[in-house]
Amino acid sequence: MSSTGATNQKKNPNSKEEAVYKFLAKLGHTEIQPLKKMKRISLRSCNGIPFISSISGSAFTFRACSSCHYSNKSISVKDKLGVNSGNLDDAVTLFHQMVRMKPLPSVVDFSKLFKTMISMKHYSPVLSLFRQMWKLGIPINGFILTSVINSYCLMHRADFGFSVLPIYLKNGIPFNSVTFTTLIRGIFAENKVKDAVELFKKLVREKICDPDEIMYATVMNGLSKRGHTQKTLSLLRLMEQGNTEPNIYIYNIVIDALCKDGNLDAAINILNEMKQKDVLPNIVTYNSIIDGLCKLDGLCKAGKVKDAEEVMKHMGRKRGVEPNTITYNALMDGYCLRGQLDRARRIFSIMIDKGIETDIISYNILIKGYCKKKKVDEAMQLFCEISQKGSKPNNLTYNTILQGLSEVGRTGDAKQIYAEMLSAGTKPDIYSHVTLLNGYYKYGLVEEAMALFNKLERNKEYTNIAFYSVVINGLCKNGKLHEAHAVFKKLSFIGLLPDVITYTIMINGFCLEGLFDEAKYILRKMEDNGCSPNNVTYNVIVKGFLRCNKISEMASFMKEMDGRGFSFDATTTGFLIDVVRENPSVLDMIPELHSKNKK
Repeated sequence: MSSTGATNQKKNPNSKEEAVYKFLAKLGHTEIQPLKKMKRISLRSCNGIPFISSISGSAFTFRACSSCHYSNKSISVKDKLGVNSGNLDDAVTLFHQMVRMKPLPSVVDFSKLFKTMISMKHYSPVLSLFRQMWKLGIPINGFILTSVINSYCLMHRADFGFSVLPIYLKNGIPFNSVTFTTLIRGIFAENKVKDAVELFKKLVREKICDPDEIMYATVMNGLSKRGHTQKTLSLLRLMEQGNTEPNIYIYNIVIDALCKDGNLDAAINILNEMKQKDVLPNIVTYNSIIDGLCKLDGLCKAGKVKDAEEVMKHMGRKRGVEPNTITYNALMDGYCLRGQLDRARRIFSIMIDKGIETDIISYNILIKGYCKKKKVDEAMQLFCEISQKGSKPNNLTYNTILQGLSEVGRTGDAKQIYAEMLSAGTKPDIYSHVTLLNGYYKYGLVEEAMALFNKLERNKEYTNIAFYSVVINGLCKNGKLHEAHAVFKKLSFIGLLPDVITYTIMINGFCLEGLFDEAKYILRKMEDNGCSPNNVTYNVIVKGFLRCNKISEMASFMKEMDGRGFSFDATTTGFLIDVVRENPSVLDMIPELHSKNKK
């Protein structure tokens, strides 16, 4: 062999390594510095998961860091079910059986195993088995590498996913849109919107990969879900100028985003554009439009729910698209938001007559509508129907019924529903308990409220300040100021800092009892603790002074309020008017009001 040929052979590895590095640099991943080294690239790892390939010639070996001690034994068995049911042990056993077979199964079989494991959410073991494949020299393909990238992304480590790209280049496996779509989806999942968009732009600008409909849809879906509606629309316009025609899925993303933004006119315009391009709307398109119309109606735009119902009729009559449960639920929700419960119930009946499934969401919408109008009997009737129809109330159902019963004073029934909730195995959340406590306190059932509070506190179910604020407020409103103050003082011992709401509740409690020195002490203490009083705090104190006819103290606090940019609310103003009506000379005691009155 000539010396020139030998020289070229030596340079080829250098050229390939440089090509790999330059490619990653194009994508903005210059931090993968070891790729500059020619002969050996060390593997870094985290919790035993390799994320940089160690390159030696054309072979790749994976090595975990010494602190991780990652091995097959560290793969835990989650349950005793089979591979198809989620059993990790079965999946690993199957892998070891496959690698011992002579001849080896095809690379497609290994791909299918990885796909199954990912669907079972066993991401880290996929990476471990991939490492073993390399050690054994088993061939790989693009699907397997994409599975590895996808596993990293699903573990919210899309940055590790980029380090798989050199393996494509070193083995002559071409990139495709799926590779980068997976990375983009992973970056969006970490809420790194700017990075995801920048990667997409680089792919297009550097002509690394032609984006297809799925990649466009991934970017647009990621943008729309995070409130970037205008960017989503701009991307549609960019797509229309290129070689990739938007499909129904793309249009649905844009329409849904516009509807959620309340921009129904723009959504309807997109719908008309679709029709002109012979892209027929489907059930998802109409559901977004109907939901948008109903939500807009919730903001008191008259007549929009009726428009939504007309759209629904048009679906079946003109387009042959039969409305589904989601469509009817959106329409019911719209009528409930307007308080038109009869029309909402009519839609519910239409669903039943047409044999369309009424799901738990359907029941929750109607139950909430009835409870909001304090028609608790109708709500309870629907609640009882749920189990008769073979369904099961969920947490939202129970909380809605608890709220409805508590607001009309049916605390006994609420307690019974709560007991039923526990026996049904539905775990109450903080909202369930706050609703019960508020109901007990509202109707003077302090002992029952405190029994529930003490039980929850013993079990350490809730340790947030909002929960304790409900208890302190309930005690204060029931004249149990001493007990409320005791709970308030306990906060520092359990490591909770009162917020402005908690402090204001305690100040109000003291003001209701005429204990203004204590109220002012709490006010100064909250400021010392770095919690600034707000407009509500000052109004609470001023109302207290007005109740007790302490006008001079009120005048002093008015100056302080004015200095902080606060003002009287409607209730405080009403108190002041009543005081002035009985004693007009009060105006002379308040210079600011006196001067304004003269003007």
